[in-house]
Amino acid sequence: MEAAFHDADLLVEEVDLAEMLDPMAQMGILTKGMLPSNQSLDKVISPATMALVKKATGDLGDAAGPLMRFKPWMLAITLQAMELLKAGFNPELGLDQHFFDQATAGGKKVQGLETVEFQISRFDGMTPEQQDRMLSETLKELATETAAVGKLGDAWKAGDVPAIERIALADLKSDPVMYQRLLVERNRNWMPQIEKLFARPGRALVVVGAAHLVGPDGLLAMLKAKGYTVEQL
Repeated sequence: MEAAFHDADLLVEEVDLAEMLDPMAQMGILTKGMLPSNQSLDKVISPATMALVKKATGDLGDAAGPLMRFKPWMLAITLQAMELLKAGFNPELGLDQHFFDQATAGGKKVQGLETVEFQISRFDGMTPEQQDRMLSETLKELATETAAVGKLGDAWKAGDVPAIERIALADLKSDPVMYQRLLVERNRNWMPQIEKLFARPGRALVVVGAAHLVGPDGLLAMLKAKGYTVEQL
């Protein structure tokens, strides 16, 4: 991958991290993720899901208070991130951040397949019922999340595509609406942009999450269906 990056003059990622890391963009994400002042979390989610929230945040004490102002989708993402951080997974060591930092230092061009605003809309545009389900399922899986991510990392390093597909897609496929919204629709949006890269001079390195690459609706399957040859290195 380092060699591929060295040979590329363009880095393409899900979103341009320069946009994501901009303080104004981060403030916009936080604003979008907050409930209106006249609402509280216990009024927008089911009692069963609220019970799971209290169980998951009980050891946070007073620090849990601000989290109760989050919309369900934002709380789900935040608690999941906190659990992974606690387990030692550092987002700054992700491949997207790794290659973005190198591109920035080396003056290589970077572009995103979608905007931060669009990414947030995928969550913020969900119905209250979908958000409740997302939060509930996330909380139920927190205990096994660390082990699952560890297994996913091992499968990725081994190039075990069937295992990556099984681990990365299992939860999403259990909710067909979320599967379409968070994965399939975005893959279809990305395909025309990826195809344009083949016609440009020079080489591009495309870095996206593993879940977008595998399975019958993954980018690799879409490329093969269009007649492209895909080789796993």
